[in-house]
Amino acid sequence: MNINMPKLPYAENALEPVISRQTINFHYGKHLQNYVNTTNSLVEGTPLEGKSIEEIVKSAPEGSVYNNAGQTLNHNLYFLQFMSPVDNNAPKGKIAEAINAAFGSFEEFKKQFSQAAATLFGSGWAWLSQDNDGKLVITREANGGNPLRSGLNPLMGIDVWEHAYYLDFQNRRVDHLAEIWSIINWEVVEGRMK
Repeated sequence: MNINMPKLPYAENALEPVISRQTINFHYGKHLQNYVNTTNSLVEGTPLEGKSIEEIVKSAPEGSVYNNAGQTLNHNLYFLQFMSPVDNNAPKGKIAEAINAAFGSFEEFKKQFSQAAATLFGSGWAWLSQDNDGKLVITREANGGNPLRSGLNPLMGIDVWEHAYYLDFQNRRVDHLAEIWSIINWEVVEGRMK
């Protein structure tokens, strides 16, 4: 079984002005495609061949297989969690209740998550994940790290590598993070809960 590119559930320009068509073309079309291709080539003929991307991320040793598989999984989750921009976009239902229980309010969650993402030095990811008890936690992962490695269930990830926002926001990571909330598809995030 090969690892495949996810099919975007929206048009390439649907996330504008937060994420432009040009960024989608580079970030999804080139960066993610390269991670997928490299992961497939690295696992071919190894015991990891035929495993799901999640299994590879959980079990691959540190190094190029883990880095490429992690970036493949991270980007799959990332690109599938978006929708066209919505004013005052906020979670509802089970995910809203879990956010309120863990952080006090959606506004406090956004503040803590944005702070974690803005202050991650260098490249990596900020994650909203679920622990084994169902509680939501915010984590940061350097480079291609994924919360699965720590036994967490990743629900929502924001890519803070510059390729995720540079064409649209240059070096203004904080501005990108302020805008990203309008395109989160909270139904998808909730659907990842266990």
